[in-house]
Amino acid sequence: MQLVFSDAQYWEDFLPLTFTRPVAEMRCGILTFSERWQKILENTEISYFTESYLQQKFKEPEKRESLFLVANFLPTESVIQQIKELKQGEALVYEDELVAAKINMEDFSLHQIEKMTDIKEELVFFKKPTDLFTYNHKAIDFDFDLLTKGRTSQELSSTNGFLGNKEDLFIEEGAEVEFSTLNTKTGKIYIGKNAEVMEGCNLRGPIALCEESKFNLGAKIYGATTIGPHSKVGGEVSNIIIFGYSNKGHDGFVGNSVIGEWCNLGADTNSSNLKNNYGHVKLWNYRTKAFEDTGLQFAGLIMGDHSKTAINTQLNTGTVIGVASNIFKEGFPPNLVENFSWGGFKDDERFKLDKAYEVAERAMARRKVPLTDDDKAIFKHIFDSY
Repeated sequence: MQLVFSDAQYWEDFLPLTFTRPVAEMRCGILTFSERWQKILENTEISYFTESYLQQKFKEPEKRESLFLVANFLPTESVIQQIKELKQGEALVYEDELVAAKINMEDFSLHQIEKMTDIKEELVFFKKPTDLFTYNHKAIDFDFDLLTKGRTSQELSSTNGFLGNKEDLFIEEGAEVEFSTLNTKTGKIYIGKNAEVMEGCNLRGPIALCEESKFNLGAKIYGATTIGPHSKVGGEVSNIIIFGYSNKGHDGFVGNSVIGEWCNLGADTNSSNLKNNYGHVKLWNYRTKAFEDTGLQFAGLIMGDHSKTAINTQLNTGTVIGVASNIFKEGFPPNLVENFSWGGFKDDERFKLDKAYEVAERAMARRKVPLTDDDKAIFKHIFDSY
């Protein structure tokens, strides 16, 4: 059965994180939404119903019988069962939004649906970027159980200090953790395959350090924090998500934030996550084209893919940075940094597209990942259209 991840309702609400990916490819907890659903449904045959400029890279659905799914929520056991038992022409609805349907993509139309069933249980639903870090503790718990059930963790080296329940710590094969402290009293800690926690780190769960990633010497990590694969983190972080392939390798603080892929925060970059007046933080909303109240007292940085900050960069509370932006000028940049900004300030010149390709190619080559023609086409569309 083909599993089709739908972006119909939420793609624009997650910008700038979704400029370069479908909603299903965002990471929260330990896994991306698509990885989570593939594991839950034991289905690796996936495609995406997303923006047309993304379809070349992210496979378009074949025109046949499919399970159509909105990916950005955590299901309960009973909802999983309801999804598995859907028959052709049946759908599940949550808070007046369709979340799953068994339909034929040859004639994509909601008119195919003959029976809609309301989900009565309360679900953890992710509807905007701040939800990713706000509910990350629940996603880590969900994924920890999903990935570790029936499995045995590697032993924690005796050089470390440990607080809490050992059942709430899981260390994958090849991971190294030495001369650090780990506390699972506040949440579970997952250390991925071949990941490394260098000496002198202090980890306070819930935390997910994914495959091939590192906590650098002396890092202070407060949960709920997820560091996606092939990333390096140092200094102090609290309740952040890095999708993967990004570095915050040095001292400096980042809290209550979401950072995309292929980003780099220069040494001593700091991001405020609390206003001086303790008021609610406003964030730029690409759908409404306005700064909107998040209802949160703590909210830091939302950063799109391939963006970078220079050393000693200072970011205001509630800063949104687009794709392939370079922030290097003195002073606090504005709370919205445009895509392809060269400098970080309003009316700065744009980062030239051919130069953006060059930098991305070099950065990705360090992780042995090619910059493809599809990637370049996505860059060009963002550059031309946004």
